[in-house]
Amino acid sequence: MPMETYLIYLAAVAVFFATPPDTSQLLIISNSVRHGLRRSVFTIAGDLTANCLQMTGAAFGLAAIIATSASAFLWIKWLGVAYLLWIGVQLVLAKERAEDVSANASGQSFRLFRQGFVTSMANPFAVVFFGALFPQFIDPGAPVLPQLLILGVTYLAVDGAILLLWGWLGIRAAAVLKRYSFGLVNKVCGALMIAAAGLLASKDFQPQK
Repeated sequence: MPMETYLIYLAAVAVFFATPPDTSQLLIISNSVRHGLRRSVFTIAGDLTANCLQMTGAAFGLAAIIATSASAFLWIKWLGVAYLLWIGVQLVLAKERAEDVSANASGQSFRLFRQGFVTSMANPFAVVFFGALFPQFIDPGAPVLPQLLILGVTYLAVDGAILLLWGWLGIRAAAVLKRYSFGLVNKVCGALMIAAAGLLASKDFQPQK
């Protein structure tokens, strides 16, 4: 892949992330506030694992199926909305204390990974996005697989760095919130998840004819 093409792709990905936080970013902020950035790395791992599967699906034509099927898109979208709402309402109603969260640390890693994975997989825009983005930077006259690997790894690296940044910002916010009460932390994190559900629900989609 020519360096010029790669730099244009890198700029395109950077512009894509230069937006207010979306569903996955709100999730990592919420989990970082509650659990700290070290444990929330499992959420990032879940998100990036889902991205890998979405890239693979895009490469094998799943993007075209979703892009032409309104029903498939809507099922994935609203399942994601319901999942985020469920997490948010649980947090808003939670009566646990900081000590309770620490005591349950042994089972948190998988749960945090699952949250990141499901939240990312529940966003059907991602598969369509990869299916539209990657072909713009692939030279059909050169081996396609190495180019896909370069594009995919680059996207994952940028996405991971952005999620870590949002997680760090969540830690800064937690330092303020925890001065008041852990109940306030739960309610703020729950509100973030409900906002993430709202963001996903508000995304419109018109299938291709």
